[in-house]
Amino acid sequence: MPGNEITGAAALVTGASRGFGSGIATALSKAGANVVGVARDRGPLEEMRAQLGESFTAVPADAADPVVAGQLIDAYRPAILVLNAGATPLPRPVQHHTWQTFSRNWDVDVAHVFHWVREALLAPLAPGSVVITLSSGAALRGSPLSGGYAGAKAAIRFLTAYAAEESQRAALGIRFVSVLPQLTPATALGAVFAAAYAARRGADASPSAGGPPLTPEQVGQAIVDLTGPAWDQDAYLITAAGLRPLP
Repeated sequence: MPGNEITGAAALVTGASRGFGSGIATALSKAGANVVGVARDRGPLEEMRAQLGESFTAVPADAADPVVAGQLIDAYRPAILVLNAGATPLPRPVQHHTWQTFSRNWDVDVAHVFHWVREALLAPLAPGSVVITLSSGAALRGSPLSGGYAGAKAAIRFLTAYAAEESQRAALGIRFVSVLPQLTPATALGAVFAAAYAARRGADASPSAGGPPLTPEQVGQAIVDLTGPAWDQDAYLITAAGLRPLP
């Protein structure tokens, strides 16, 4: 995909019905891409279709299903693939988790990225395609109130780097990038955990307590920017101040 020109490009976004996924799908659509939004719930996807028009195709499906990954890669051959889907962890300290709740994000978030990245390499997607995975700032600092979430998000960053190496080794020309958004109260999931960590510290849980919150719109614009070749690192932190490359 030459330059930062995405007009008419096929883009596929998992977890597209809410939060960052909705912001990403909206930003890509407004930038001219033909967006396929994948999520479990049909209702929110149809609302997005009504807002975005013919540039948005709603696909109600389980993004963590490996069959879905293979079918949709084959059907749409996206030039832009954004892997954002994930489970909401339970906000409780480690001793109050069961193994099933602790490992939930491994079973959903990591498995989902594994299936789609594998299919992107096997297809393979066209040279110049970009695959962007959503990790988390928790992968850098830990997340003691969300079970295995931080470890799962760190694994997503590693998986993405492994895929980038395999693309290079096979001269596929597919770019793989992981992005790590900071915790923000501007999404439904983030609001729960921002409040939980604030309560744990005895701090103010208001959105302004930790500086300007990162918004889905900012994440969406960052993803649009990352489709361009000027952003050539394999991992970036996203905050309200913008993108910052990570070593």
